[in-house]
This record gives sequence, C-alpha cells and structure tokens, in this order.
Amino acid sequence: MAISTFAELKASIADYLNRSDLTSVIPTFVSLAEAQINRDVRHWQMENRATTSFDGQFGTRPSDWVSTIRMHLTGNGTRSMSLISQQAMAERRANDNDAAGTPMFYAHSESQFELYPTPDQAVTAEILYHQKVPALSDSNTTNWLLGYAPDVYLYGSLIHSAPYLSEDNRATVWASMYGAAVEQLNAKSEEAKTSGAGLKLKVRGLG
Repeated sequence: MAISTFAELKASIADYLNRSDLTSVIPTFVSLAEAQINRDVRHWQMENRATTSFDGQFGTRPSDWVSTIRMHLTGNGTRSMSLISQQAMAERRANDNDAAGTPMFYAHSESQFELYPTPDQAVTAEILYHQKVPALSDSNTTNWLLGYAPDVYLYGSLIHSAPYLSEDNRATVWASMYGAAVEQLNAKSEEAKTSGAGLKLKVRGLG
C-alpha cells in the first residue's frame, strides 16, 4: 500500500498491527511519532528563515522553532551573532555592567532569544532555523516528510502503539527500523548539502 496521505498512513498502521479497532487512537500514535521525529530528524527541508525585531534584551522564537542554525543582524549591512551559553551570557553582563550597544551574541533563554549587548535601539535579525515538521491531520493530509520518508512516519507511529497494546517485544523491532530510517534520512540530508561542491582533481608532476 502506498503511503502518501494521512488516511493511507493510518490504514497502514492498522494493517501492520492487524487491528481494526484502533481508529480513535491511531492519530495519537502519529502525534507522538511527530514529537519524536522533531527531536531526532535534522533535514534540510526543515530549514526556514524568519525575520524578527528586537527592542530589548529578549525576543520570542518562531512558534515552529526546533533549533537555531544561525542568526545575524540585518539593516545597515549584516552582522553575525555568536551563540553562547546562559552562563557565558551572565558573565558578560556582569563583567561589562550590562552595557547596551549593537548585539554580538545570543543565547537561548526559556522560550526566547537573549541578546548581548542589549540593543541600544531597535534592531532586525534574520534567523535560520529548523522548524517542526508540519503535523498531519484530516485537514493537513500530507507534508514533505510523509512524501519523502513514509517509513519514518510508519515505524515511528508503530513504536508508540506498542505500550498501548502491551507489546514490548514488537517495540524493539519498530524502534530498530525507525532508528535506521532516521539515520539514513539525516545522512542523505548531509550528503545533499555537499553534493554541489564537486571533486577537485590533483595532478602530481613527474620527476
């Protein structure tokens, strides 16, 4: 059976489990799989850009944020900002008396970005980040991951069916297949990022 839509995914899960009485809980298995997928998968198709303004020490992250790749200021030219830990952020503020100026560093603080120095005027930044895989539903019937790697969705959902069905032995099988599919997916993403670099031929002289 092809798996390209939410309905087809749910039907495949039921087929693999050989059960016809799980219609109401299979969407929960899928939702739990999506939460795990967002923790495990880092693919170039998850990359997204967002522009945001900061007028103080803190600024909110995008609602679909999973992890930050990089961030830089825009406006009068561009200026990259370096990621630092919360401890390093606190030390910089203490050592420089919490000076204001053009931000050079950022840290993740709860659900926000924290900038240092604190902007002395409103600034605009562009964020490149990994976004959540768009959740499947009856109204959002497909997404890039289901179209590209339906095995990740299938085995991920089956993992979360095992505790519900008290089938711990099968959980090991599903987890192994899910792990292999995620590893291959992430590896292919890294390969795609460097596929345009080309090969350089070195010719050694004779003699």
